[in-house]
Amino acid sequence: MNEPHDRRASWEASTGTPLVSLSLVFIVCYSVVVIDTGLEPAASAVLNIVIAVIWVAFATDYVVRLALATHKLAFVRSAPLDLLSVAVPVFRPFLLLTRLKDVPYFRRHSGSSVRLRLVIQATLFVVLFVYSISLAELSAERGAPGATIDSFGDAIWWACVTMTTVGYGDYVPVTLLGRVLAVILMFGGVAIVGVSTATIVSYLNERIGRQRTSR
Repeated sequence: MNEPHDRRASWEASTGTPLVSLSLVFIVCYSVVVIDTGLEPAASAVLNIVIAVIWVAFATDYVVRLALATHKLAFVRSAPLDLLSVAVPVFRPFLLLTRLKDVPYFRRHSGSSVRLRLVIQATLFVVLFVYSISLAELSAERGAPGATIDSFGDAIWWACVTMTTVGYGDYVPVTLLGRVLAVILMFGGVAIVGVSTATIVSYLNERIGRQRTSR
């Protein structure tokens, strides 16, 4: 009956796992390129080619899914992470978070399964978010005039301090891209705190509700 939707669903089912695998390959290649300053030119060229091929694969997947979507605007609104993974390559590993819904347990709609999925997603998000932003920040800042973030350790420390809003001020971005990434990190930290608070409140409400029911 709904042939375009069926074709899109079939495409997503067949490309989901390969794209997640490519996202892992991407983060490994990108990490080596950014962190290893002594990388041979030939090895660096090969890794950059792999990164470019992965970008083409993600861009092609998004264009095909958009073409198969019956309602284009609705598709764009429903898949912001997919668009972000094409526009900003460093966020491609976040596609891992979207695959949790394919685990049978997480297909349930009970409060416990929803909460557990949120906890796992939040944990993975924090790890991937801090790691990805740190890599991008180091790539943007290293070698810039007056830069203080010159190593991956510095970038990780800066990301953790910024996300938690502690703000010691010992490491600060000096480039435009570095400051844009800092703003993204700040908003991400606010979102993480909001989700964590909502999850805790939901858990406490359910426990209180169970105690009242048992009485």
